Parts: sequence; C-alpha cells; structure tokens
Amino acid sequence: MMDDLTQYPLTLEGADAPMVSFRNVTKRYGSLTVLEGLDLDVAEGEMIAIIGPSGSGKTTVLRMLMLERIQEGVIYVDGKPITHQAKNGKLVPASDRYLRRAREPIGMCFQHFNLFPHMTALQNCMEGPVQVLGMSRRDARERAEDLLEMVGMIDKKDQHPSRLSGGQQQRVAIARALAMRPKVMLFDEVTSALDPEVIGEVTNVIKKLVTEHNLTMLMVTHQMGFARDISDRVCFFYGGRIEEQGKPAELFDNPQRERTQQFLSAVKSAD
Repeated sequence: MMDDLTQYPLTLEGADAPMVSFRNVTKRYGSLTVLEGLDLDVAEGEMIAIIGPSGSGKTTVLRMLMLERIQEGVIYVDGKPITHQAKNGKLVPASDRYLRRAREPIGMCFQHFNLFPHMTALQNCMEGPVQVLGMSRRDARERAEDLLEMVGMIDKKDQHPSRLSGGQQQRVAIARALAMRPKVMLFDEVTSALDPEVIGEVTNVIKKLVTEHNLTMLMVTHQMGFARDISDRVCFFYGGRIEEQGKPAELFDNPQRERTQQFLSAVKSAD
C-alpha cells in the first residue's frame, strides 16, 4: 500500500516544534517489518534512552536517521523533512543529494568506533570539518584540539587508533562526531565493545555532553543504570514498536506493561 504523503506537513514550525520527529514511520527489509508506524517526538536538548531486547528495532531507529531509507512515514530533523523533500508544494522521497545534506545536522557514534586507521586522533577529528564543511585546516585543527581536550584525549592527539585502548578510541570517535557541530547526536551501544574498567571513561564524556551542551541525543543502550542516570525519557521497544515510555524513575521502578516488566526482570537477573 502506497503511503499518502499529503497527510504530512512540509515543515514543522513553531517554538514547540520537536528537534526530531518520527511520523508513522515504517521500516522493512524485504518482507520483514522491523519498525511499524513509529511516532516519536524528541524535544531540543532532550536525551532519549532506547532499550529493548535484540530484534526489537531499537538500533533501526538510529539507522533510519543516519544511514537508511524508510518505506512509510516521514522523519523530520530541526523542522525539516530528511527522508523527503518538497516538490511543487508536496513531499516526495528525497534524492540522494538532498538526503546527504539533510543529515548534516546529525552525528553518530557507533559500537565499533569506525575511526580511520591511517590517521591520528587529531586527523580523524579534522577530516570531516575540512572535507565536508570546507573549514580551513587551521580552524579545523583548533576545533579538533578543543574537542580532544574536552574528552580527555589531547595528550593522545598524535597517536593512531591502533595505539589507543577501546575506551580511548571511543572518546576520539565522540570528538570526531562533535567536530561536525551536530544538533542531534546518536549513540549506538557505544559501551558494549568496551572492557568494564573503561566503560566509565566513555559514560563520563556523554554525561558531560548532557550537562554542558544543548545537544539532542538518542542513545541505544543495554546498560540500564546508565540509561536511568543520564536520560530525560526512556523508550522500551518491543516487536518494532514503542511498548512503553516515560521518565527513567517511572519506567524502571514502576513499569506498567507486562513485556516491560519481563524485560527489566530478565536484565536484573542477568546482572
């Protein structure tokens, strides 16, 4: 069935417009529906933690924002559609060129760092601003050094990724994403590939971002304690939908839905 795009506004305007908005978004891989009819608004400066069992669609939420196309619905970032573009007064699926430009306000940190192995920490952070934003190398270097200082990695700026620990690489990856001056930051299980003793390094950097920068953030995590501490709202995904959402204290201490209760009980038992 074709999606009726006339039901969606060309832009989202007004002081209370969300920074990120999913409107009836569906994502399929072939015959498999991974997310169905997702409606989710994220306010400017809000931190959303996304939790749920494997296969629930939580990582797909981030991938639709940054990497993949959708089958139905529209996604807006900062009031503008990123999955579609206006043409003759109506929305049509976005061209590749439009999509690249529309995603520029979004930064993403992956589970496996994805740093350029042949570049130093400093060069990794400079590359995007120079190549994509057209910054001078001098300005890009200054920005990169400021960000490496913020994540506690300035003393390692001339090291290549192979010489850095997992926690150090992840902190450089966060600095690299921030160098593009995103309005929205996505974190996909950024601590799951790390040894337990260095997880604190990365979580402390993310906590610093929350308190010192007005970034809008969506974070997929399996660390319930981290989600409770850092987020404004927690969304529990199950079967490609939001099963339950609420403030961390409400959702973790008094979950209303049976599936949420079962998931949190299982996580607690595993710990």
